[in-house]
Amino acid sequence: MSFPFSALQGQQQLQTALLLVAVDPLLGGVLVEGPRGTAKSTSARALAELLPAGRFVNLPLGATEEQLVGSLDLEAALQSSAVQFRPGLLAQAHQGILYVDEVNLLADGLVDLLLDVSASGINRIERDGVSHQHPARIALIGTMNPEEGQLRPQLLDRFGLFVQLANVPDVATRKAIVKARMAFDADPEGFAAQHAGAQQALARRVATAREIVASLDWSDAVHEHVAQLCQQAGVEGVRADLVMLRAARAHAALAGRDEVLVSDVDAVAELALAHRRSQEAGAGSPPSGAPEQTPPPAQRLDDTPAPGVGESQQQNWGAMPPPQATALRAVKPLKALAPKKA
Repeated sequence: MSFPFSALQGQQQLQTALLLVAVDPLLGGVLVEGPRGTAKSTSARALAELLPAGRFVNLPLGATEEQLVGSLDLEAALQSSAVQFRPGLLAQAHQGILYVDEVNLLADGLVDLLLDVSASGINRIERDGVSHQHPARIALIGTMNPEEGQLRPQLLDRFGLFVQLANVPDVATRKAIVKARMAFDADPEGFAAQHAGAQQALARRVATAREIVASLDWSDAVHEHVAQLCQQAGVEGVRADLVMLRAARAHAALAGRDEVLVSDVDAVAELALAHRRSQEAGAGSPPSGAPEQTPPPAQRLDDTPAPGVGESQQQNWGAMPPPQATALRAVKPLKALAPKKA
């Protein structure tokens, strides 16, 4: 039994991104980057219950391309002139989630293939002139710890949405997360029953949004706003524009509206731009919505200043003292040693 999505605590941006992909899997998936213990896997697994098929398929790091896309039985094709397809993980994940933990450690070729399929919704297999294709409408979710390596920029850009998680922001949120997790571990069925009402309401909301999302339209003013944001961010190409418009449409569908508003664009803009913003555009100011990263002043473990340090020095009490000028003293030359008398 997975943790109920409606009971997740904190990480609101992550929850928003996952729900957007649940509404429109053709967004191209979501990449979640963050340190250990920030609910990346728990949140991804929780989303499965909100999808029509409820499928959650895990892609192991050691998987081969054949295991991922499936295989064709050529011998049977030659004998009976019929293509026999052996489904792979993509077929199993159709209308569900394909989850890749530590996606930054997965072979680049597999990641490229995954992103192609998630953007098109179709898996194509070709072997020796024999081809087969099937629907693969998947919600691709990749998680990674940046300390273990980065994705190539070309692959990073192919993920539709990007969430960069920080550590738990405050004591109250930390307590709420731990309390919910302890309650779930102690009695999973009872915890799920406690949140059943909210879970069912959220599932209906996602299902309704999936039905209406393709019919929603946006005004030229909304499109202009998207273009302005992408231009200011200095992104390459128009992939960010396309993703932002689709994400804003999914956001409006989740809200139950029949049109996309500028506020929908603002709600999803950073998810589409965070990994595409050029260094020149992002220099000097943090992304909108991102918390300022101000390093705390150095201090003792017991929060008391170091002995003998004045107020102006307390923040750097552990630093080496600055060098001080010292007067040079004349040094008398050494007298030559006379040989000892025998």
